[in-house]
Amino acid sequence: MQRIMTSLLFALIFFGCQPEQIDPNQIPGKQDPIAADSTVAHLLTSEDTLDELPPDSLSYLALGDSYTIGQSVPVEERWPVQLAAKLNEETPLRVKDPKIVAVTGWTTTNLSNGMDAAEVDTMEWDVVSLLIGVNNQYQGLPLPDYEDEYTELLERAINLVGGDINKVFVVSIPDYGYTPFGVNNQTVISAELANFNASCQSITESYGVAHYNITPISQQWPDVPDLVAPDNLHPSGYQYTLWVDSFWESVKQQLTSN
Repeated sequence: MQRIMTSLLFALIFFGCQPEQIDPNQIPGKQDPIAADSTVAHLLTSEDTLDELPPDSLSYLALGDSYTIGQSVPVEERWPVQLAAKLNEETPLRVKDPKIVAVTGWTTTNLSNGMDAAEVDTMEWDVVSLLIGVNNQYQGLPLPDYEDEYTELLERAINLVGGDINKVFVVSIPDYGYTPFGVNNQTVISAELANFNASCQSITESYGVAHYNITPISQQWPDVPDLVAPDNLHPSGYQYTLWVDSFWESVKQQLTSN
């Protein structure tokens, strides 16, 4: 009996110390829509942690999914947080910490419902960013439906800034085919995401809204090291830094153009 108990104890210690495994059914966040929407009450929103800012500092609303909430990276490495910090450091602009409405697994439908639950329409925002669509592709949802729902989200984003398109920008969908998780199906993933990104860019630019294409950055793995988070799927904080470096000056020009 003692030998059996010792063996059981050894097994518990051994397996308990194994690294956490990735469930492919949950990545890049494949969730039941109801379950995804139910998490809106626990949205990961960053509070104002910067030094005291002037009362007229710009309010920033970041809309999206796992890429916007920064799945698997620290709060300070999320790209909207890095963008706000960069603008505060490098420009005369003063931007509050972003309010992030994004949950891993959200599709365009989930994001719309999440915006309702977060009551984002109850105030006018100074800056709104939008990055959405990877879960539509991952879940095999029709591209025409994405186009219709994305158009509604873009129009809503424009309304949130009082109709000023200079206060809205869109970020393209990164290519998770260039990750350890997606590499074995890279050709299919990349081709499907190219279609989603082409629609996203076409619709965005038809409204005169800025569209920032970060997809080529995501496709530099594995030639460029450290681009992927420890979960082997999502971008690392370093990759998010490269995103921000690629477009922060353009965002500054947008916000100072008036």
